Amino acid sequence: MAQAPKKIIVENSDFADVNQLEVPDALLLIGNVRVNHDGVVMTCNKAYYFQKENYIKAFGNVQMVQGDTLFLNSKYAEYNGNVKKAYASGDAVMSSPDATLVTEIINFDRNVQEVFYDTPGTITNKDNTLKSNAGRYFVNQKKFQFLTAVTITNPTYVIKSNHLDYFSNSGHSYLFGPSTITSKANYIYTEKGFYDTKKNLAHFLNKSYIRYDDRVIKGDSLYYDRNQEFASATRNVKITDSINRGIVKGHYAEVYKKLDSMYVTKRALAVNFVENDSVYIHGKKLMVTGKEGNRIIRAFNNVRFFKTDMSGKCDSIHSSSKNALTKMIGSPILWNAENQITGDVMHLIGNNTTQKLDSLKVLENTFIVSKDTIGTGYNQVKGQNLYGKFQDGKLHDVDIVKNAEVIYYMRNEAQELIGINKNVSSKINLVLEKNEIETITFFQQVDGDIFPEKDLPENARKLRGLVWRGDERIKSKDDIFPPEENEDNDKIAKATQSSKAKGDIPMKIRKETLNYDKKKGKK
Repeated sequence: MAQAPKKIIVENSDFADVNQLEVPDALLLIGNVRVNHDGVVMTCNKAYYFQKENYIKAFGNVQMVQGDTLFLNSKYAEYNGNVKKAYASGDAVMSSPDATLVTEIINFDRNVQEVFYDTPGTITNKDNTLKSNAGRYFVNQKKFQFLTAVTITNPTYVIKSNHLDYFSNSGHSYLFGPSTITSKANYIYTEKGFYDTKKNLAHFLNKSYIRYDDRVIKGDSLYYDRNQEFASATRNVKITDSINRGIVKGHYAEVYKKLDSMYVTKRALAVNFVENDSVYIHGKKLMVTGKEGNRIIRAFNNVRFFKTDMSGKCDSIHSSSKNALTKMIGSPILWNAENQITGDVMHLIGNNTTQKLDSLKVLENTFIVSKDTIGTGYNQVKGQNLYGKFQDGKLHDVDIVKNAEVIYYMRNEAQELIGINKNVSSKINLVLEKNEIETITFFQQVDGDIFPEKDLPENARKLRGLVWRGDERIKSKDDIFPPEENEDNDKIAKATQSSKAKGDIPMKIRKETLNYDKKKGKK
């Protein structure tokens, strides 16, 4: 059997009367009115108590109190004891230990312990001010919920959303649907996110990005610490550098804004725009440090790069924007036009004024090889060091210094073989046109000759140390990734698809939010 509703009990009133003319069937209570209903105490200046209906109307300095968790103040209120519902209007204020709501009309349903309002309201919670035209407060969870436009204003940032759950005890915010967080430091967009307004920590999913003055960070999952100005991104990460016209991609990245540094791994890729072309650099790890104009890109472990007219491989790369110097370190190999270039150390030097590639330095054990245009032989130049100049992205003028050796297939305009030039000298200068050697100049010639093909045996047509590595050549931007990283990328693509299917579900409320007061009690 359902229990009969409890009656509203009048605990105090300076004056009580029944006035059938003024209010038929009601008890008129005036002065220091205090009534009690099942744990809720209401005080006011004047009240009409309809005993049959178990209903009360209250006027002037109305306050309803539920334990020490909820205080409802207003100019006017109604309370129905049968259904345990309250209505408050006229400068209505709801206070809880953590937050205060000010609006025109407040409804309170004690059965489900929910407060709701449909008139413009302002909630104050420590440093945060929340404004919205409608909202709901779940008393037991200490949660405000907004399903229409809401703005949270904090001294540091402003949050705007159309779907927000805000926990007044912990200051935790859960955003769903298009939402923004704007501050002097940056601008954040998310469609599914968590923001801890006390600790300034956040986690964003679904089409989220962080925009700073000079770069934008995107990823399927973003972690952000405002105190440290640190962000990390996971899966389908893309960092766009608006000033240096560069993009860095990968599946994991860390960005330290205050240190001007960035670390990227898991199919890491740096794309820089040079001379109306894109340079693609891949390494297992990429690091970008330094401010605009003094930026350094480092790539480690199995580094590969590709540009339309050039590609290469080495163990690591160190590239400085300040002096436009890119060092290829550890077994470097470079392919430019049809030339394969190797040596112990390689430096590519740019020109910061023209933004073009200017020159090449190869130190120790220099070797340039290209296939003879028609036959099966190889044009080879070998020496200690190489100094080359670029013209329109291609090597044009090359000096080979110290112990220079050459094997070169000489052909006439009809592409007939005139002979094979085999020479040794202290220095050689090559001028290349249309990817072919136009002129060779020997300095302090020591020894050599032009041999007819029949007079130079096969084994004499290769310089010591020749290794043709044409099969390793990187011919497209997709070649720069090793197979295992492509496999991982395919797995991530599948995981991305499945998480997109879950995109329409709000973020699960964290345990730290639900257990916030328990944790606080332990301290």
